[in-house]
Amino acid sequence: MKPGMSLMRHYLQFKDFRAEEYAYLFERVATIKRRFKNYEKYQPLVDRTLAMIFEKASTRTRVSFEAGMYQMGGSVVHLTTGDSQLGRAEPLEDSARVISRMVDLVMIRTFEQTKIERFAAHSRVPVINGLTNEYHPCQILADIYTYIEQRGTSARGVIDPDCLKGKVVAWVGDGNNMANTWLQAAEILGFTVHVSTPSGYEVDAKVAGINNRDCYKVFKDPMEACRGADLVTTDVWTSMGYEAENETRRKAFADWCVDAEMMALARPDALFMHCLPAHRGEEVSADVIDGPQSVVWDEAENRMHVQKALMEYLLLGRIG
Repeated sequence: MKPGMSLMRHYLQFKDFRAEEYAYLFERVATIKRRFKNYEKYQPLVDRTLAMIFEKASTRTRVSFEAGMYQMGGSVVHLTTGDSQLGRAEPLEDSARVISRMVDLVMIRTFEQTKIERFAAHSRVPVINGLTNEYHPCQILADIYTYIEQRGTSARGVIDPDCLKGKVVAWVGDGNNMANTWLQAAEILGFTVHVSTPSGYEVDAKVAGINNRDCYKVFKDPMEACRGADLVTTDVWTSMGYEAENETRRKAFADWCVDAEMMALARPDALFMHCLPAHRGEEVSADVIDGPQSVVWDEAENRMHVQKALMEYLLLGRIG
């Protein structure tokens, strides 16, 4: 066990942490990001190595984790199924046993959640979910911090980590890994998600892994889901691994494009978010994603900052 850690933790779902841990993490993100913007060198992870394992393609996940680890003083090993035994005959459990003896931290971006759980069960170091079919906790971590940064930060730079409590997040689109993770976040942090999906693409509360059905409301009409929302968010209509359904989904989701009319029903100060990549004219109109309520570029950058705080926490525990 590494110095500074009393108990090894994994981060495989948003519900792996408690509300007070998230409050601490968001405070750390603010501090780490401020140091980055002020060009202050901060390298608490010197001599630590992150292994990044990709079974799904990535832009933001790879760049944010790799740049973040280097900025924190560590190093990175990049693996794909094409250049390692992960894509061949070696059992996943054996790969976990070997890789975790050589690095300090592992991030995995893969398909089924069961794969990352199997890997974590045999790992000697913390494992982070960089995305699975079921969950995307690092993205929602960045999204929530972005809301805090935009709507819960004082003129002096003091953040209110509870500023989303009691608010409404409108989810418009597919009941996918992002939607599942928003529901977990709502249950833990005390806000409500208005969910609107086409028929046949609903969120499954059992897959989402939540106990409190009061943390979300379902709307057949996406316009009504957006009414009074503090944050409107969406994702692509066809996630990775579902490309064969692209044309069917395009027809089913035709009325679930977040446009200016939807945003007009939200609160006047509502924000728009999208985890990217985005398809203008499909799940979101160009005037929304490129408009004044959109914070997608801050949201994308914040992936790096929240993950730096997350890696620091998993490897060193609480600072100070």
